[in-house]
Amino acid sequence: MMTVHEVSQLAGVSIRTLHHYDRIGLLHPTEVTKAGYRLYDDTALERLQCILLFRELEFPLKEIKGILDSPSFDRNKALEQQITLLEMKKEHLENLIGLAREIKTIGVSKLDFKAFGTQEMEEYARQARESWGQTEAYQEYEQRFAGRSLEQEQQMGIGLMRIIAKFGTMRESDPAGEAVQAQIEKLQKYISEHYYACSDEILSSLGRMYVGDGRFKKSIDKAGEDGTAEYIHRAIEAYCKKHTI
Repeated sequence: MMTVHEVSQLAGVSIRTLHHYDRIGLLHPTEVTKAGYRLYDDTALERLQCILLFRELEFPLKEIKGILDSPSFDRNKALEQQITLLEMKKEHLENLIGLAREIKTIGVSKLDFKAFGTQEMEEYARQARESWGQTEAYQEYEQRFAGRSLEQEQQMGIGLMRIIAKFGTMRESDPAGEAVQAQIEKLQKYISEHYYACSDEILSSLGRMYVGDGRFKKSIDKAGEDGTAEYIHRAIEAYCKKHTI
Protein backbone atom coordinates (compact mmCIF):
# COMPACT_ATOMS: atom_id res chain seq x y z
CA MET A 1 0.00 0.00 0.00
CA MET A 2 1.19 3.51 -0.80
CA THR A 3 0.07 6.80 0.71
CA VAL A 4 -1.33 9.58 -1.46
CA HIS A 5 1.96 11.46 -0.99
CA GLU A 6 3.99 8.47 -2.21
CA VAL A 7 1.68 7.97 -5.21
CA SER A 8 1.97 11.67 -6.01
CA GLN A 9 5.77 11.44 -6.09
CA LEU A 10 5.80 8.15 -8.01
CA ALA A 11 3.33 9.19 -10.71
CA GLY A 12 4.27 12.86 -10.95
CA VAL A 13 0.76 14.11 -10.26
CA SER A 14 -0.23 16.47 -7.47
CA ILE A 15 -1.98 15.33 -4.30
CA ARG A 16 -4.74 17.78 -5.17
CA THR A 17 -5.24 15.98 -8.49
CA LEU A 18 -5.50 12.59 -6.77
CA HIS A 19 -8.05 14.02 -4.33
CA HIS A 20 -10.02 15.35 -7.31
CA TYR A 21 -9.93 11.94 -9.03
CA ASP A 22 -11.36 10.45 -5.84
CA ARG A 23 -14.14 13.05 -5.61
CA ILE A 24 -15.35 12.49 -9.18
CA GLY A 25 -15.18 8.69 -8.91
CA LEU A 26 -12.34 8.29 -11.40
CA LEU A 27 -9.81 6.80 -8.98
CA HIS A 28 -10.78 5.86 -5.45
CA PRO A 29 -8.12 4.90 -2.90
CA THR A 30 -8.09 1.22 -2.00
CA GLU A 31 -8.53 2.06 1.65
CA VAL A 32 -9.02 5.08 3.87
CA THR A 33 -7.63 4.70 7.38
CA LYS A 34 -9.46 5.79 10.52
CA ALA A 35 -7.15 8.79 10.57
CA GLY A 36 -8.35 9.72 7.07
CA TYR A 37 -5.20 8.71 5.15
CA ARG A 38 -5.77 7.48 1.60
CA LEU A 39 -3.92 4.27 0.68
CA TYR A 40 -3.47 2.81 -2.83
CA ASP A 41 -2.59 -0.75 -3.84
CA ASP A 42 -1.15 -2.08 -7.13
CA THR A 43 -4.60 -2.43 -8.69
CA ALA A 44 -5.34 1.25 -8.05
CA LEU A 45 -1.93 2.18 -9.50
CA GLU A 46 -2.71 0.17 -12.65
CA ARG A 47 -5.91 2.20 -13.10
CA LEU A 48 -3.93 5.39 -12.53
CA GLN A 49 -1.55 4.36 -15.33
CA CYS A 50 -4.53 3.96 -17.67
CA ILE A 51 -5.87 7.35 -16.63
CA LEU A 52 -2.54 9.09 -17.20
CA LEU A 53 -2.11 7.49 -20.63
CA PHE A 54 -5.52 8.79 -21.66
CA ARG A 55 -4.69 12.20 -20.18
CA GLU A 56 -1.44 12.26 -22.16
CA LEU A 57 -3.64 11.87 -25.23
CA GLU A 58 -5.80 14.78 -23.99
CA PHE A 59 -8.95 12.78 -23.25
CA PRO A 60 -11.39 14.59 -20.88
CA LEU A 61 -11.69 13.11 -17.37
CA LYS A 62 -15.40 12.38 -17.77
CA GLU A 63 -14.70 10.48 -20.97
CA ILE A 64 -11.90 8.50 -19.31
CA LYS A 65 -14.20 7.51 -16.45
CA GLY A 66 -16.86 6.34 -18.88
CA ILE A 67 -14.32 4.30 -20.86
CA LEU A 68 -12.73 2.60 -17.84
CA ASP A 69 -16.08 1.83 -16.18
CA SER A 70 -17.76 0.60 -19.35
CA PRO A 71 -18.57 -3.14 -19.45
CA SER A 72 -17.20 -3.20 -23.02
CA PHE A 73 -13.77 -1.82 -22.04
CA ASP A 74 -10.95 -4.03 -23.32
CA ARG A 75 -7.70 -2.97 -21.63
CA ASN A 76 -5.41 -4.76 -24.10
CA LYS A 77 -7.18 -3.24 -27.09
CA ALA A 78 -7.05 0.19 -25.44
CA LEU A 79 -3.31 -0.18 -24.83
CA GLU A 80 -2.71 -1.08 -28.49
CA GLN A 81 -4.63 2.00 -29.61
CA GLN A 82 -2.89 4.20 -27.03
CA ILE A 83 0.50 2.98 -28.27
CA THR A 84 -0.47 3.81 -31.86
CA LEU A 85 -1.67 7.28 -30.86
CA LEU A 86 1.51 7.94 -28.84
CA GLU A 87 3.67 6.80 -31.77
CA MET A 88 1.77 9.18 -34.05
CA LYS A 89 2.23 11.96 -31.52
CA LYS A 90 5.95 11.14 -31.33
CA GLU A 91 6.28 11.29 -35.13
CA HIS A 92 4.42 14.62 -35.14
CA LEU A 93 6.83 16.06 -32.53
CA GLU A 94 9.89 14.71 -34.39
CA ASN A 95 8.68 16.40 -37.58
CA LEU A 96 8.27 19.69 -35.72
CA ILE A 97 11.76 19.36 -34.18
CA GLY A 98 13.24 18.61 -37.60
CA LEU A 99 11.54 21.65 -39.10
CA ALA A 100 12.72 23.90 -36.26
CA ARG A 101 16.34 22.67 -36.66
CA GLU A 102 16.20 23.24 -40.41
CA ILE A 103 14.94 26.79 -39.94
CA LYS A 104 17.65 27.43 -37.32
CA THR A 105 20.39 26.08 -39.63
CA ILE A 106 19.45 27.43 -43.05
CA GLY A 107 16.62 29.82 -42.35
CA VAL A 108 13.14 29.74 -43.86
CA SER A 109 13.65 28.54 -47.43
CA LYS A 110 9.98 27.81 -48.10
CA LEU A 111 6.72 28.12 -46.26
CA ASP A 112 6.01 24.43 -45.50
CA PHE A 113 3.31 23.77 -42.91
CA LYS A 114 2.96 19.99 -43.32
CA ALA A 115 4.78 19.34 -40.02
CA PHE A 116 2.01 21.13 -38.14
CA GLY A 117 -0.76 18.87 -39.46
CA THR A 118 -2.51 16.65 -36.90
CA GLN A 119 -5.50 15.50 -38.98
CA GLU A 120 -4.37 11.87 -39.23
CA MET A 121 -3.78 11.62 -35.48
CA GLU A 122 -7.10 13.29 -34.69
CA GLU A 123 -8.96 10.95 -37.06
CA TYR A 124 -7.41 7.87 -35.43
CA ALA A 125 -8.31 9.20 -31.98
CA ARG A 126 -11.89 9.74 -33.15
CA GLN A 127 -12.10 6.15 -34.41
CA ALA A 128 -10.66 4.87 -31.14
CA ARG A 129 -13.27 6.81 -29.18
CA GLU A 130 -16.00 5.32 -31.33
CA SER A 131 -14.70 1.79 -30.79
CA TRP A 132 -14.72 2.28 -27.02
CA GLY A 133 -18.13 3.91 -26.99
CA GLN A 134 -19.94 2.09 -29.77
CA THR A 135 -22.07 -0.26 -27.65
CA GLU A 136 -25.59 0.66 -26.65
CA ALA A 137 -24.72 -0.12 -23.03
CA TYR A 138 -21.90 2.44 -23.05
CA GLN A 139 -24.09 5.10 -24.64
CA GLU A 140 -26.91 4.43 -22.17
CA TYR A 141 -24.40 4.59 -19.32
CA GLU A 142 -23.21 8.01 -20.53
CA GLN A 143 -26.76 9.35 -20.91
CA ARG A 144 -27.90 8.18 -17.48
CA PHE A 145 -24.86 9.53 -15.65
CA ALA A 146 -24.97 12.89 -17.38
CA GLY A 147 -27.56 14.30 -15.00
CA ARG A 148 -26.56 12.58 -11.78
CA SER A 149 -24.68 14.11 -8.89
CA LEU A 150 -21.64 12.55 -7.24
CA GLU A 151 -23.75 11.75 -4.16
CA GLN A 152 -26.29 9.89 -6.31
CA GLU A 153 -23.51 7.90 -7.98
CA GLN A 154 -22.08 6.97 -4.58
CA GLN A 155 -25.49 5.81 -3.31
CA MET A 156 -25.93 3.67 -6.41
CA GLY A 157 -22.52 2.13 -5.81
CA ILE A 158 -23.38 1.39 -2.19
CA GLY A 159 -26.59 -0.35 -3.27
CA LEU A 160 -24.69 -2.45 -5.80
CA MET A 161 -22.05 -3.49 -3.25
CA ARG A 162 -24.78 -4.56 -0.80
CA ILE A 163 -26.06 -6.98 -3.41
CA ILE A 164 -22.50 -8.14 -4.08
CA ALA A 165 -21.78 -8.60 -0.36
CA LYS A 166 -24.81 -10.90 -0.02
CA PHE A 167 -23.11 -13.43 -2.26
CA GLY A 168 -20.33 -13.65 0.32
CA THR A 169 -22.78 -15.24 2.76
CA MET A 170 -23.88 -17.76 0.12
CA ARG A 171 -20.47 -19.06 -0.90
CA GLU A 172 -21.06 -22.49 0.65
CA SER A 173 -24.24 -22.96 -1.39
CA ASP A 174 -24.58 -24.38 -4.90
CA PRO A 175 -24.08 -21.39 -7.29
CA ALA A 176 -26.86 -22.86 -9.45
CA GLY A 177 -29.22 -23.11 -6.45
CA GLU A 178 -32.54 -21.29 -6.38
CA ALA A 179 -31.64 -18.68 -3.75
CA VAL A 180 -28.32 -17.82 -5.42
CA GLN A 181 -29.93 -17.59 -8.85
CA ALA A 182 -32.57 -15.26 -7.41
CA GLN A 183 -29.76 -13.04 -6.13
CA ILE A 184 -28.16 -13.03 -9.61
CA GLU A 185 -31.50 -11.93 -11.06
CA LYS A 186 -31.62 -9.16 -8.44
CA LEU A 187 -28.11 -8.06 -9.48
CA GLN A 188 -29.09 -8.00 -13.15
CA LYS A 189 -32.23 -5.96 -12.45
CA TYR A 190 -30.32 -3.48 -10.27
CA ILE A 191 -27.73 -2.87 -13.00
CA SER A 192 -30.50 -2.45 -15.60
CA GLU A 193 -32.41 -0.02 -13.40
CA HIS A 194 -29.47 2.13 -12.31
CA TYR A 195 -26.74 1.79 -14.97
CA TYR A 196 -27.67 0.29 -18.36
CA ALA A 197 -29.84 -2.47 -19.85
CA CYS A 198 -28.05 -5.57 -18.56
CA SER A 199 -28.78 -8.37 -21.02
CA ASP A 200 -27.67 -11.93 -20.30
CA GLU A 201 -24.77 -11.35 -22.70
CA ILE A 202 -23.61 -8.26 -20.82
CA LEU A 203 -24.14 -10.02 -17.48
CA SER A 204 -21.93 -12.87 -18.67
CA SER A 205 -19.24 -10.36 -19.69
CA LEU A 206 -19.46 -8.73 -16.26
CA GLY A 207 -19.02 -12.12 -14.61
CA ARG A 208 -15.80 -12.69 -16.55
CA MET A 209 -14.63 -9.17 -15.71
CA TYR A 210 -15.27 -9.77 -12.00
CA VAL A 211 -12.57 -12.47 -11.98
CA GLY A 212 -10.36 -11.20 -14.83
CA ASP A 213 -9.94 -7.57 -13.73
CA GLY A 214 -7.83 -7.28 -10.58
CA ARG A 215 -9.52 -4.04 -9.49
CA PHE A 216 -13.02 -5.53 -9.61
CA LYS A 217 -11.96 -8.84 -8.08
CA LYS A 218 -10.32 -7.12 -5.12
CA SER A 219 -13.33 -4.86 -4.47
CA ILE A 220 -15.79 -7.76 -4.67
CA ASP A 221 -13.71 -10.04 -2.46
CA LYS A 222 -13.35 -7.20 0.02
CA ALA A 223 -17.13 -6.73 0.14
CA GLY A 224 -17.97 -10.43 0.42
CA GLU A 225 -14.71 -12.08 1.60
CA ASP A 226 -12.14 -13.97 -0.48
CA GLY A 227 -13.58 -16.11 -3.25
CA THR A 228 -16.76 -14.07 -3.71
CA ALA A 229 -15.81 -12.78 -7.18
CA GLU A 230 -15.15 -16.31 -8.44
CA TYR A 231 -18.37 -17.54 -6.83
CA ILE A 232 -20.45 -14.81 -8.52
CA HIS A 233 -18.78 -15.66 -11.83
CA ARG A 234 -19.86 -19.31 -11.52
CA ALA A 235 -23.37 -18.28 -10.44
CA ILE A 236 -23.69 -15.94 -13.44
CA GLU A 237 -22.50 -18.71 -15.78
CA ALA A 238 -25.20 -21.03 -14.39
CA TYR A 239 -27.81 -18.27 -14.70
CA CYS A 240 -26.98 -17.46 -18.33
CA LYS A 241 -26.68 -21.15 -19.28
CA LYS A 242 -30.17 -21.80 -17.88
CA HIS A 243 -31.58 -18.94 -19.97
CA THR A 244 -30.09 -20.31 -23.20
CA ILE A 245 -31.56 -23.79 -22.78
